[in-house]
Amino acid sequence: MKFWTWLKNKFKKSGLVAVIRLEGVISTGGRFGGGLNDQSLSPLIDKAFELGRLKAVALIINSPGGSPSQSSLIAARIIRLSKKKDIPVLAFCEDVAASGGYWLACSANEIYADENSIIGSIGVISAGFGFHEFISKQGVERRVYTSGEEKSMLDPFKPEKKEEVVRLRAIQKGIHENFKNFVTERRSEKITGKKIFTGEVWEAARAKDLGLIDGIGHLETVITEKFGEDVKLKKLERKRGLFSKFG
Repeated sequence: MKFWTWLKNKFKKSGLVAVIRLEGVISTGGRFGGGLNDQSLSPLIDKAFELGRLKAVALIINSPGGSPSQSSLIAARIIRLSKKKDIPVLAFCEDVAASGGYWLACSANEIYADENSIIGSIGVISAGFGFHEFISKQGVERRVYTSGEEKSMLDPFKPEKKEEVVRLRAIQKGIHENFKNFVTERRSEKITGKKIFTGEVWEAARAKDLGLIDGIGHLETVITEKFGEDVKLKKLERKRGLFSKFG
């Protein structure tokens, strides 16, 4: 009888830490697509916060970024559930947590990274090509029909217009401000007075000095230090589509 009581108490005391891997480019897509997006991750995130004996949720992040909207949606879901369930979230950065990847990391209460991790890139970028001279030399005629004066803004097959670039920069500035406000809210006094919103990236040690992360450490070590050796790691994986399984 004493054995069963001891086993029951030990099992009850140990608790769980749910582990979710957020790896890859953040992009729109179906529920079973390869990119990271709110639609494909929502069942996994919801399931993590529903686990019994939950001590914390750990995010393993390895992402260069991608869609600002999807980054915001995923982060908002994690923060919302963390507050609702009163469960802390810890982020662990691997190779890179940059741009949208760092946006996801900031959904956590604490951020850790490997000493070789690349952190930051708090900025917005838009890249493309201009083909108008090439197709002109090849004797190709571009035909585009639109309803709305600016419907074909920044068409790569037409010469670049200064007024269109101005509009693009205004959009970028707005998104950048949203990114900056989110990081400022989540990291608060840790980044006060630091020059971190330039789009630059840093290795982990420098990122820690700038307040972008809380420490250099790995999942198992940090979790054991915080919750004891008896805590169990529960790794959750999202369902993959048929083609991604063969890939």
